[in-house]
Amino acid sequence: MTEKKKVNVGFVGAGWMGTEQLRHLAEHEDVRIVTLCNRDVQRGREVLDGLGLTETGVTSNFDDLIRDASIDTIWLVTPNAYHGRQSIAALEANKHVFCEKPASTTFADHLKQVELAKAKPHLRTFVDYILYFDTFEQRVRNMVADGAFGTVTQIQVNYRHAVNITGNKIWKLKRDMMGDAIGMGINHAVSVMLFAMASQAKPMKVYATSMPAQVRPFEPNPIWNLHITFDNGACGLVFGDIDSGNGYDAYHNIKGTGGGLIFDSQLDQPQKVRVWNHKVNSQKWWYPLDAERCLANGIEPWPSDTTTPDSGDVIEHQTGEAVAHFIESIQSGKPSPLGFDTSAIVAEVGWAAQVSAATGQPVDLPLDQQIAHRANRSPHE
Repeated sequence: MTEKKKVNVGFVGAGWMGTEQLRHLAEHEDVRIVTLCNRDVQRGREVLDGLGLTETGVTSNFDDLIRDASIDTIWLVTPNAYHGRQSIAALEANKHVFCEKPASTTFADHLKQVELAKAKPHLRTFVDYILYFDTFEQRVRNMVADGAFGTVTQIQVNYRHAVNITGNKIWKLKRDMMGDAIGMGINHAVSVMLFAMASQAKPMKVYATSMPAQVRPFEPNPIWNLHITFDNGACGLVFGDIDSGNGYDAYHNIKGTGGGLIFDSQLDQPQKVRVWNHKVNSQKWWYPLDAERCLANGIEPWPSDTTTPDSGDVIEHQTGEAVAHFIESIQSGKPSPLGFDTSAIVAEVGWAAQVSAATGQPVDLPLDQQIAHRANRSPHE
């Protein structure tokens, strides 16, 4: 067996999400976490010691990681505003980059990230659209690609979740640190929709509206409504709200010429998912997570270990799968579908939504770079 290439990581950010990812990285024998960069060095040391990473160094200077020739991968779990410049510096230093979403909070940084990713194909990049790894989302993508719903004509995906702003997460309220709410979490819904539709159609137009905060003091608008038109005529709707919520709402509704699917994250299994497919059970709804009912009707149920996106808690997300995926991408040399360039359309829809909300007009894709500077403005400026 060929020995796997050792991946030497410079890790940035030991907060809630960062600690969870460090834990998963530490499980890989073919990964060495060389140095942790954290503004609070003492906190960084405590996190590392708690994970048994006593030999890992700690610094508060990001440039230390960039200058260290032994580090080949930069792992960014910092506040949003740092993602762009830190990832660009890492790519310019010829290092692979794992980046929390959003990958950037300015359109200029987005363009530079894509440019560098294309110019340096030997480097692997990754944006952590974590729902990509949920087994339910994987199944939905496969069903669309296999024609289980025929031609998809309408698709809706929500992201309504009152994001945590307590303690050291209070930076999420600030525009200069957070960017826009599209990048804070609503792009989870956008990414799910675009990846599901990728086998059938591409987005060609975005119309968006947004609202100021109604409950908590967010500086950027936290409530968004997107209408996405695909090049085959299909319509996509995204309703997003990170200001308030009644639980975690990741509702999906897919309608096609030959079938459909509804997922409601707030229902109990096995009612969470219902499907109809003209090839399986005429036009009657069936519940693929209800093994007893499926088998009684001669239908193969989904595996009992099928996961569904029910929570905004990172502990319940497929963080380990995301970490393993990127490590494998580096070792195999195979680009990830979540790279800066390969997933650029997700960010571009977000930028287009911001331009649309600012102008009150639908925006064509690909996004005209001459008007994209509006993406960083409030609709009320």
